[in-house]
Amino acid sequence: MVSGASVGLNILLAVKQVPDVSELRLDPVTHSLLREGVPSVLNPYDRYALEAGLRLKEIHGGRLTVVSMGPPQARKALQESLALGADEAVLLTDRAFAAADTWATAYTLSVFAKTLPFNMVLTGLKAIDGETSQVGAELAEFLDIPHASYVRKIDLREDMQGVTIERQLENGYDVWELPLPCLLMVAKEFGQPRLATLQGYIRAKRQKIRILTAHDLEALGANSANFGLKGSPTFIPKVSPPPAKPPGTIWSGDPKDSVRKLVDALSREGFV
Repeated sequence: MVSGASVGLNILLAVKQVPDVSELRLDPVTHSLLREGVPSVLNPYDRYALEAGLRLKEIHGGRLTVVSMGPPQARKALQESLALGADEAVLLTDRAFAAADTWATAYTLSVFAKTLPFNMVLTGLKAIDGETSQVGAELAEFLDIPHASYVRKIDLREDMQGVTIERQLENGYDVWELPLPCLLMVAKEFGQPRLATLQGYIRAKRQKIRILTAHDLEALGANSANFGLKGSPTFIPKVSPPPAKPPGTIWSGDPKDSVRKLVDALSREGFV
């Protein structure tokens, strides 16, 4: 890892292509998500991190590289990132990476990240399929850099050696100062993500997405034992749907009588 290697910011953005949550299916053996045949989208939370990266690049100059680990169809998420204004896109794809937990995912991303001259890493808060919010923090640990989550505002210092950020809280925000390089997990409060233009999509179609396999990462010094399911220290022993909610009570007839019955029921339960 080399920081401050060129004029402006060198930003690395990690994104994920996720299955449409309305059509999620699980493998009955591994309990991992089945992605084949399921429509996929760019993780909505990653859009806020992408917007942050684009704004920082517009203000301070530099380069925005987007990386994703996933199956070949994850190219779609990377092409959309390019259409929105990213400079380069990299896909880490190999069957050896499949069914990785957050630790194995962060490790794999970190191997590539260490080859770049970055001085800032951005991620979304979480992915809508796993909902763990762990990959960003774990990636920062592998890279040995400070990190912060729920970031809603980023101000770069004039000497470009640090940032002042605001972190969203339940009842307000707090202010942190971090040195560069650092990793920031961007919250939706950062601002509305932009939409890609037709010209952007045309430009993205002409750009080449760099593909790296497990063999390529091993050549960079990665330990393949840390990839995918075999490199994941956590696993899911069992998956079951949530218990069905009991049916509610419906009162028909005179509205005043129904309201009286409702108030009586709420009183018995201690709600009023």
